[in-house]
Amino acid sequence: MAVGIVPTSEGSADYNGRITWFVVLSSIVAATGGIIFGYDIGISGGVISMAPFLKKFFPEVFTKMTQVAERSNYCIFDSQLLTSFTSSLYIAGLVASFLASPVTRTYGRKPTIIIGGIAFLIGSALGGAASNIYMLLLGRILLGVGVGFANQAVPLYLSEMAPAKYRGSFNIAFQLCVGIGVLFASLLNYGVEKIKGGWGWRISLAMAAAPATFLTIGAFFLPETANSLIQHGNDHQKAKKILQRVRGTTDVQAELDDLIKASDKSKAVKHPFKQIIKRKYRPQLVMSILIPFFQQVTGINVISFYAPILFQTIGLGASASLMSAVVTGVVGTSATFLALLIVDRVGRRAMFSFGGIQMFVSQMLIGIIMAVKLGDHGVLSKGYGLLVLVLICIYVAGFSLSWGPLGWLVPSEIFPLEIRSAGQSITVAVGLIFTFIIAQTFLAMLCHLKSGIFFFFGAWVAIMTVFVYFFLPETRNLPIENMESIWRDHWFWKRFVFYQQDYDKGDTT
Repeated sequence: MAVGIVPTSEGSADYNGRITWFVVLSSIVAATGGIIFGYDIGISGGVISMAPFLKKFFPEVFTKMTQVAERSNYCIFDSQLLTSFTSSLYIAGLVASFLASPVTRTYGRKPTIIIGGIAFLIGSALGGAASNIYMLLLGRILLGVGVGFANQAVPLYLSEMAPAKYRGSFNIAFQLCVGIGVLFASLLNYGVEKIKGGWGWRISLAMAAAPATFLTIGAFFLPETANSLIQHGNDHQKAKKILQRVRGTTDVQAELDDLIKASDKSKAVKHPFKQIIKRKYRPQLVMSILIPFFQQVTGINVISFYAPILFQTIGLGASASLMSAVVTGVVGTSATFLALLIVDRVGRRAMFSFGGIQMFVSQMLIGIIMAVKLGDHGVLSKGYGLLVLVLICIYVAGFSLSWGPLGWLVPSEIFPLEIRSAGQSITVAVGLIFTFIIAQTFLAMLCHLKSGIFFFFGAWVAIMTVFVYFFLPETRNLPIENMESIWRDHWFWKRFVFYQQDYDKGDTT
């Protein structure tokens, strides 16, 4: 039984072209949407570990922090209102991702990116100026709208702009920017936590405007992708000129013909969300749901949102815990950069497998150490605290080589044009749903499961690694508009996928 197929069909022929400065600069601007997302992930955990912020907005949690003798290591921060601050962004992003889908399909990727940047700008201003919990949560909701729109459009933009043989590297630039955003946020939290007067958290929340401004202004100068121009317009000459410019050659007819063919098929589909549930799109639908679900239950958001809290739980002070979050941010960003360099050489499946094993082993070891050495009221020795930090770095590196970047890359490259906006919306929405659920429940789970939370997420990592091995075909180096061949050749999915002769016979059930 063949569990993984490297495509060898006619769709794997190379198009003409090379990497040009035009496509590199356009992709850099678009990928900064990832900095926005990463900045928010990194900033939230740091801010909610700052005493002045907790004292102003969450006095109940602040009181628990001061009751040293009575508190459990795992239950200090267990507050539904506190988790609402973190998770409100993701439920707003969920709703926004579905609103972004028709905008992306009808008006293009560029306007969707601009809307996301503007929403994030307003949200960051409200967060930095917040005087009460309602203003704070409203700012978070607007940040969520920005995340929903940006995450819908940016991965599609990068996959469509990139040459087929380098699509993985270009798309991983989004996840690299997420890592840069997390790192920048962690460094800023570490710096402002020391500000006398207790208003450093305002700088942390307001500085989200910096990457949002760059993205919003830069997006006005971005070219629309040729795929999008053909999809929502009939100006094939304009699309051809864009292709020639981004590919650095005048000989783009073969790629243009494939885009036009895909667009004609796309225009016949009036309701992409109804279309995607048909049997012939079953592989793409399953992947659009399971890949973002698996990405969230790796447990990465436990580390990203609450790294400073986790490090305080194992006995590090506030400043030391923020600095430890910086260390994990450096590790994650470095590993993502490595993934960018090797993804189109090694392939997606090998990286999923290697990263999954690395994450599983490190999570099991962290859980064992915390169960045996920490307990409810104990404190880890400096040596064991350092060991946990090293294991968390190993875990973060494994995620950043696999499910971090590939969780965005693979869904953005597997959908045919006629369901691409709908498929990406489902991917973003599922990711945000489970980000919301985990963000809303993690502190309570930490309180009740204690060290068992690492075994919980470790079990999911084992499941997803097996799933990828058996059910995800290799997508490396295949042109995005010819991706359906990987499903026709796969041992399991071929039973769902229609061959071209089925279309010719008019069988579209």
